[in-house]
Amino acid sequence: MADTLIKIDLHQSPYDNAQVHNRWHPDIPMAAMVKPGDDFIIECHDWTGGQIHNDDSAEDVRDVDLSQVHFLSGPVGVEGAEPGDLLVVDILDIGAFGDSQWGFNGFFSKQNGGGFLTEHFPQAQKSIWDFNGMMTSSRHIPGVEFAGLIHPGLIGTLPSRPLLEEWNRREKTLYDSDPDRVPGLVNLPYADTAHMGKLNGDARDRAAAEGARTVPPREHGGNCDIKDLSRGSTVYFPVYVKDAGLSVGDLHFSQGDGEITFCGAIEMAGWIHLRVKLIKDGMAKYGIRNPIFKPSKIAPRYDDYLIFEGISVDEQGKQHYLDVHIAYRQACLNAIEYLTKFGYSRSQAYSLLGCAPAQGHISGVVDVPNACATLWLPTDIFDFDIKPGADGPTKQVDGKDLPLAPDKASDQTSDKDH
Repeated sequence: MADTLIKIDLHQSPYDNAQVHNRWHPDIPMAAMVKPGDDFIIECHDWTGGQIHNDDSAEDVRDVDLSQVHFLSGPVGVEGAEPGDLLVVDILDIGAFGDSQWGFNGFFSKQNGGGFLTEHFPQAQKSIWDFNGMMTSSRHIPGVEFAGLIHPGLIGTLPSRPLLEEWNRREKTLYDSDPDRVPGLVNLPYADTAHMGKLNGDARDRAAAEGARTVPPREHGGNCDIKDLSRGSTVYFPVYVKDAGLSVGDLHFSQGDGEITFCGAIEMAGWIHLRVKLIKDGMAKYGIRNPIFKPSKIAPRYDDYLIFEGISVDEQGKQHYLDVHIAYRQACLNAIEYLTKFGYSRSQAYSLLGCAPAQGHISGVVDVPNACATLWLPTDIFDFDIKPGADGPTKQVDGKDLPLAPDKASDQTSDKDH
């Protein structure tokens, strides 16, 4: 039986747990040490640290403090790991806590983080999903049930000081290009809500002032949100500091490619069973500067899809040159519009695309001026036929807007201010 290296209490603030942190910094002490070949279990808060509740109000999503996230369990040090090595991480198993069999999906207010389609969904909304073994369904989105592919949205190693300085330099340059943008372009270091694990005193304060936020993926891994990193997956992480410093969190029960709602999977608290190994000098041997991922052999068995195409022409009809971001946005909007013909509200359709095991593909990037992106929506997740037919669509569900919390009239602050 594997040891549980890091335990959490869902009734306790993650700030009270010295084996948890919410910034990246090379000075964060190791929460635990293991040897190559060891396997172990790590428990994880949901990425917000319990800020979102199992209810029918979206006020918690509207009011979430995004300067706190993500809460990560770790770092776990691996004996003998040195800069330039590859840390090999096998995901042996992963699951939700027995007494927390639910998860959430949400759209953040445009004033507080936004999302992929924030111009179309500018206010906070939420859906709750209940787990039934490997299956999930939602009281807020009728007519669908699907198998989960549980995975960590965020997993990575500690950065070196030069790498951290490079992150902060390049992200500050981007921030300065449009500092008043809403949502913000970048989440800069913010010491006030930093949790630096076991680090304390003046050392903690210095590191908190320069620690990188956990929102984006970077060279060390981080918030990559790759839905196929489930049981049986292997990840090869670059090592940038002595002992590597592996941290994990942001567990998802299920997710569509792109995590398009930003709070965009079915977010949950839970546990993950890992095994670690080392490849000495692996970064140079294989020319690696970003992680390599080997996906799980386990996946929901859906083999019938409706595929929605998008091209790089935006909602206003403006032509863009081979812009995959815009093309995928159009594919998502096309799928949302299609689902409304069966009775779903637009917010229900948007949430579903973020939660269900939809596939996103870059289908063409050479045929100027239009890139082509596609969203593959499995048809078997619905309890009715969604394929086009000669008789036209029939309303199948009594679609209702998801729980919504309008922005407050005053004190509208965004995470860019942190």
